[in-house]
Amino acid sequence: MAQIQPIGDKVVVQVVEAEQKTAGGILLPDAAQKKPTEGKVVAVGEGRWLENGKRNSMSVKPGDRVLFSKYGGNEVTVGVEEYTILDEDQIYAILKK
Repeated sequence: MAQIQPIGDKVVVQVVEAEQKTAGGILLPDAAQKKPTEGKVVAVGEGRWLENGKRNSMSVKPGDRVLFSKYGGNEVTVGVEEYTILDEDQIYAILKK
């Protein structure tokens, strides 16, 4: 895995692939699949600077599974791996096991 370190309040997420079958076992064509909005946090920045000169702490950490904005972030390729880089406020929830 290539090393990638985001800055500020950026979060690097590796997208979890969408299911290609329905619960009943029907295969879905690519056009019918929803764009995935779930991923695993790979790296986080140090947090953004606040007006008082302190850093805002990040609410996610590497290893967290998160739900994020369907149209948020930028898709990037580092080496052979594909990632999405998001602002922290584009993450809606942390999925608990």
